[in-house]
Amino acid sequence: LCSVFITNLQKEIEKQTGYRSSRRRRSASQYDYEVYHSLEEVQYHSVFWLSMNRTNPDLVDMFSVGKSYEGRPLYVLQVVMTRKRSRPQKKAVWIDCGVHAREWIGPAFCQWFVKEVCTFQVTLLDTFFKLLRSLQSDRFWRKTRSKNRKFHCRGVDANRNWKVKWCEEGASSHPCDDTYCGPYPESEPEVKAVAKFLRKHKKRVKAYISIHAYAQMLLYPYSYKYATIPNFNCVVRSEAHLYMTSINLYFNNSNGVVYVTSGSSIDWAYRNGIPYTFAFELRDTGYFGFLLPESLISPTCTETMRAVKTIATGLLKKCETDSNTFPYI
Repeated sequence: LCSVFITNLQKEIEKQTGYRSSRRRRSASQYDYEVYHSLEEVQYHSVFWLSMNRTNPDLVDMFSVGKSYEGRPLYVLQVVMTRKRSRPQKKAVWIDCGVHAREWIGPAFCQWFVKEVCTFQVTLLDTFFKLLRSLQSDRFWRKTRSKNRKFHCRGVDANRNWKVKWCEEGASSHPCDDTYCGPYPESEPEVKAVAKFLRKHKKRVKAYISIHAYAQMLLYPYSYKYATIPNFNCVVRSEAHLYMTSINLYFNNSNGVVYVTSGSSIDWAYRNGIPYTFAFELRDTGYFGFLLPESLISPTCTETMRAVKTIATGLLKKCETDSNTFPYI
């Protein structure tokens, strides 16, 4: 049986996009973290983080690791939760949001996260994030914006473009499909830039977290096959598992709950020596889907913040890592 959740989808889209052009720019102190912002608004607010970098260089560092297909800088914001640089190899956690453009709650969480960490000094490890935004012309756009010479269809699924079981089950080789894997692994400058950065810092990065929507799940490898990861016991027994269970969210390997995918970022990170990799699928479970109302930004970000904190402060301290115990394939 089928049910209709939203009788007028266009009306719901207009609620989130119709008034964007009329919103005035506000100072950093007045920035509203409980609404969805355009790319221009996010970039304008980044001036605040650049200013903080100048006044607190030991706390915040903002730099570009490359450019997108359309030439926009791909910024990484590093938040160091200590003012002493005596431990240059301190453990780090990478967080990315907005890999799929239509998942607006992802970038909203990344901004929320940085605000919480910098304002209230939450005890976390070094944290990184990158931010991509959706287009104004297509609320449900998913892919990147690269062009294809043979087809008029644009873009590649940035979560099928990683060099791990690339373009196998769960990915499409047709440029017009939403799950198009691209002409070759790391063909997208956005993916290539992040992969290059993580390879360079993989000795420090102990956890990789990718924020997505929707389904209310916390997923871990493998995505491309039905198998148990070598450090399964540590991951499942972690406080992260207990926390996600307490708020009634699924906690399972990607293919066991959703579907088999190949070329995913969490599989790539795990294969490249990052022992704890997760993909958050934030609210909701399907009623609003990608059109999650702004009224749910705060509760979504609050619960996700707790889960990320649990992973960073609990999992990494309790589970000893040894790269020799992680035979990936």
